[in-house]
Amino acid sequence: MRIRIFGPGCPRCHELEARTRQALTSLAEEAEITTVEDIMEIAAAGALRTPAMQIDGRFVLQGRVPSVPELTSILAKAGRPAAS
Repeated sequence: MRIRIFGPGCPRCHELEARTRQALTSLAEEAEITTVEDIMEIAAAGALRTPAMQIDGRFVLQGRVPSVPELTSILAKAGRPAAS
């Protein structure tokens, strides 16, 4: 799983990253987490509000910092293989 967190480096962005790491730990999942703080790169990716998060190239949230339980649910759904 590849996670990208978009934001200008504000406290909310750091909180999203910390909560994401907590959620991954509770799921016993590993992921590559990258933070994107360059405003031009954030805009080019299509993030309309920050903080924002992509999982495997797809935005799963923008403009808020969910609770750890909600992030756990988001990450669990993203980690499931697609139904065929």
